[in-house]
Amino acid sequence: MSVTHTGESSSQETDRHRWWALVVIALAQLMVVLDATIVNIALPSAQHALHMSDGNRQWVITAYSLAFGGLLLLGGRIADLVGRKRTFVVGLAGFAAASAFGGAATSSGMLYGARALQGAFAAALAPSALSLLTTTFTRPGERGKAFGVYGALAASGSAIGFIVGGVLTEFLNWRWCLYVNVPIAVVTVLGALALLRDRPGRTDARLDMPGAALGCGGLVAVVYGFSEAQPRGWTDPVVLGLFALGTALLLAFAWWQGRAPVPLLPPHVLRDRNRAGCFLTMLLAVVGMFGLFLFMTYYLQEILGYSPLRAGLAFLPMTAAIITGSTQISARLLRHVPPRALMVPGMLLAAGALLLLTRLTVDSHYASEVLPALVLMGLGMGLTFMPVFATATAGVAPQDSGVTSATVNTSQQVGGSIGTALLNTLATTSSAAYVTAHLHGGAERARVVPEGIVHGYTVAIWWAAAVMLLAGLVAGLMVTGRAPKHGAPAETSVREPVA
Repeated sequence: MSVTHTGESSSQETDRHRWWALVVIALAQLMVVLDATIVNIALPSAQHALHMSDGNRQWVITAYSLAFGGLLLLGGRIADLVGRKRTFVVGLAGFAAASAFGGAATSSGMLYGARALQGAFAAALAPSALSLLTTTFTRPGERGKAFGVYGALAASGSAIGFIVGGVLTEFLNWRWCLYVNVPIAVVTVLGALALLRDRPGRTDARLDMPGAALGCGGLVAVVYGFSEAQPRGWTDPVVLGLFALGTALLLAFAWWQGRAPVPLLPPHVLRDRNRAGCFLTMLLAVVGMFGLFLFMTYYLQEILGYSPLRAGLAFLPMTAAIITGSTQISARLLRHVPPRALMVPGMLLAAGALLLLTRLTVDSHYASEVLPALVLMGLGMGLTFMPVFATATAGVAPQDSGVTSATVNTSQQVGGSIGTALLNTLATTSSAAYVTAHLHGGAERARVVPEGIVHGYTVAIWWAAAVMLLAGLVAGLMVTGRAPKHGAPAETSVREPVA
């Protein structure tokens, strides 16, 4: 009897240990997801405080997503090499330090650098967190519950980010949207040291540093070219040189991946038509989504005069629609219909939402013109993201599961980087041209400048809608597979739509 009792106590203690470990892992992922939207709400205040230009403000978002996406594959390899728990703790500590550095920023360049550091440490933190979750919960029943809790917390991170960002910006100041990561990271590090268990790192793992340098360097050059097109013009030699350099580096990256001993992105992962279609659909879809976040944040606060808190709450219907579309529609239908039967309508809904927003004026109303578009966008993204993750990871060999998941995340972050830079450049260029053409005297400035700003937003949103339609076309033509027959990717997919 005593032996049985001891065994039961040990099992219960182990179960409690695992579920507390889940809290630690989910809290870390929540922090990474929250940090994207919390800074969106604070961006207008930070721009005024640090005197950023309209053309350069996007770097607060782009520096984070570019470093995150560009280094994510490398971060997964580092976790294999030095151990998941060690990488997790170092990622948390570095993320906290970068957040404190950004909160104390006295110049725009200092803030951009801090955001890039945050992205770099997030690239180490995110894959190690998911790997720890996978290795901690191995029983099928527990695994489903763990991924459900993890996914719900991560999916709600967007909504929490908007609300917390609004509260901190309105009642303290924008700097606290970065400082808030410090206490969260400290608590999570202490929990990780006490609760997480991990195997030693693999001695045979190798880092593809040339691949990381070529891939990240190419992405930085392309995104920087988009941002420089606004002040310099699209035909300026510097802009054309940046595009040429970025293209050359990315081609060199593709060439090297076919020859590297341990490539960051094994070429065979991309040879599957359905998987490649999912990667491309994700990249194109997020171009429009990140642009929407940027423009609507400014539209609500600068044009409609919303407070930061009210602006954050205004995004909640979109977040609810994303969760509904992903968990209540896609997750139920994907067992019965091909993935593109969800992805194509999802992209059409998202494109329709953006087309509604092209009608915005300085006198538009949230309830009648903004809210319907946000709900449609959320449903469209929810319909699309869940089958993208499920299809991209279906039938993948165990040794390729990590790199495949990381590649989908990389597509998401790279799409956000390119979309934010490109659409912000289109918006600011169109706004400047409108103001120049319509401003004939100082007395008209109070009317013409806001009109010009909204005109720039609508021009960029037209382009975003075209990209969404292109994403739907890609999904319809390339993703021809049947419904995935496995469950894990669906569990994973729920956590991703609003990262």
